[in-house]
Amino acid sequence: MGKKIILTGATGYVGEGVLLECLANSAIDEVLSVGRKASGKSHSKLKELLVKDFFSLDTAKEQLRGYDACFFCAGISSVGMNEADYTRITYDATIAFSKAVLAASPGIQFNYVSGAATDGSEQGRIMWARVKGRTENEIGRLGFKQSYNFRPGIMKPSPGQRNPKTWQRILVPIFSVLLPRSTCRMQDMGLAMINSVLKGYPMRTLEVKDIKVLAKA
Repeated sequence: MGKKIILTGATGYVGEGVLLECLANSAIDEVLSVGRKASGKSHSKLKELLVKDFFSLDTAKEQLRGYDACFFCAGISSVGMNEADYTRITYDATIAFSKAVLAASPGIQFNYVSGAATDGSEQGRIMWARVKGRTENEIGRLGFKQSYNFRPGIMKPSPGQRNPKTWQRILVPIFSVLLPRSTCRMQDMGLAMINSVLKGYPMRTLEVKDIKVLAKA
């Protein structure tokens, strides 16, 4: 029997790429996209749950029941944001969401997309890295059956993606040539997430090299 996945961030760069892999993979039976806006995609496997924000999931518990894994791909840039506002969106909202899905589906696995150079010590000088590290650490303490931190670097978009911004379409191919060890394909991200559910991985935090390995598992 195939897996049922909750996914966030379907209207963003990473979430859209992971969603496309899930819809194309025979091991996935259903994807529930949760967010403020519709994904813009139509597929027999795809369901959508529109919510005001990730702090307002009390009435959605029934819709979140019975899922095998959550792929949390939602996120924002820290550019121009102060630490309090960035923490509210990146840490507080993510933890509220993770608690809601854990309460509804106690056996669920949680995959969190943070990023290369995330600061697991929570003590570094880079604000976004500290906040992401704090988020990773707290997810690990919540009691999930399994949870993984995905730390991608440069990601080449998949064919058919609509959401990459103009600068991503221009600069990603350039940087992927200059920094191959920091680069993976969006297909690798999606396949690694799926394989983490099907096969597991010995490390809880996956850097770019781990993502590539797990994608081929």
